[in-house]
Amino acid sequence: MTSIGDILKQKDPGLAAELTLRVSGRRPLELRPITIEPSPTRHAEGSALISCGDTRVITTVSVEDRIPQFLRGKGEGWLTAEYAMLPRATHTRTAREVTKGAPSGRTHEIQRLIGRSLRSVLDMKALGERTLTIDCDVIQADGGTRTASITGAFVALVLALKKIGAMGALRDQVAAVSVGRVKGATVVDLDYIEDSAAEVDMNVVGLASGAFVEVQGTAEQKPFSKADLDDMMRAAQAGLGQLFEKQRAVLPPFKLKG
Repeated sequence: MTSIGDILKQKDPGLAAELTLRVSGRRPLELRPITIEPSPTRHAEGSALISCGDTRVITTVSVEDRIPQFLRGKGEGWLTAEYAMLPRATHTRTAREVTKGAPSGRTHEIQRLIGRSLRSVLDMKALGERTLTIDCDVIQADGGTRTASITGAFVALVLALKKIGAMGALRDQVAAVSVGRVKGATVVDLDYIEDSAAEVDMNVVGLASGAFVEVQGTAEQKPFSKADLDDMMRAAQAGLGQLFEKQRAVLPPFKLKG
């Protein structure tokens, strides 16, 4: 398969040389070092600690035998998510949102994204009348906290389903990755420095079956072309494939309902 670097060499050898190694020392389509530790906590039905470079997120799944009012009598379960960043997850202290009285708009957006992503792989009827609450707490942030949360939360979700005997509710595998355009080239899994300077920043949530749950893309400096979009989606799919392998490597073998 022709790599992004090979294409760049044909178009602009100087630019290709500049971007062969990124600021972090990675190649354009190289993910940051990723580790996923299953079950780092004792009490949650499922948990996982994911590290993507210097970004670290702990995810837990809590199971309750209750459902929201709007689902009463339907014989279905529910999944919801909460997201938070610890005060010193960043270079300077950020006040806890609880002291401000309400989550920020950014937090609301990320929580809803995590919830949609994980619900996409569940058969709610097979889950039964239970509520799963996914908590994603960022311990350290260096870009990609929402994508790391989704990827780690899937591992925690599988462990929780296994513990309560509800693996039959699992329909697919989900992960998320960031992709963008930096100095005219497509790069995957952006860290904070790249994210803050990217011409295009995109988050892609995808399933192992090949479908997509969500694509969030924004041009920061100038509009991007259809060819750029296709290039970024190919890069995202390659990154997702690696993340699916990382998830499976730390989980007991499981089958998808499909």
